Amino acid sequence: MTLSNTSQDPHHGQPIRITGESPYSARAAMLMVHGRGARAEDILSIADQLAQPGFVYFAPQAAENTWYPNRFLVPLADNEPWLSSALALVGNVLTQITNAGISPERTLLLGFSQGACLALEFGARNARRYGGIVGLSGALIGPDDTPRDYAGSLAGTPVFLGCSDVDFHVPKERVSQTAEVFEKLGGNVTKRLYPNLDHSVNQDEIDFVRSMMRSVIGTT
Repeated sequence: MTLSNTSQDPHHGQPIRITGESPYSARAAMLMVHGRGARAEDILSIADQLAQPGFVYFAPQAAENTWYPNRFLVPLADNEPWLSSALALVGNVLTQITNAGISPERTLLLGFSQGACLALEFGARNARRYGGIVGLSGALIGPDDTPRDYAGSLAGTPVFLGCSDVDFHVPKERVSQTAEVFEKLGGNVTKRLYPNLDHSVNQDEIDFVRSMMRSVIGTT
């Protein structure tokens, strides 16, 4: 895929959509990362399904609606500089959430499809205690032989990985590999492969994420 933005930081200055509670009165936050070809408003529609009081939702918008140009399975260099720019934007949003008074321990990272790959990669590269990490139809970025020697510890962070077992975009083996990596990082991992489902979000995933959100609110 060819993208028109040739900047070394293509996602710099991209808008961030915010909905739910005020960032300064919310008890917890969710950082939501949309998929390829989608918009921030699309991933925010999941917030309506989650319907959890006390949360503020932050959703950055990718330049040209795409976080990186090629599949997540190609060598990392083939998705640069878009990938590094995307990871930096997620980090900047997390800093905004923290500056509003909501700690990472009360913040969930959630992404769908390409956004799930990005959220998972960010969580692994910046391992610490989060409120939760959710990858819906995604896995860690890079080829099968990519070194996964991430530093830090997730310190018991709940991690949920949900995907179809026949997803055309995300091989189930990569979801299982991702689960193993997050377990080694100290995450409390739940992996669910759904038989013969489309590349989409299902009700069981929504219910599980809702339970993660309730746990975060319960600990504040």
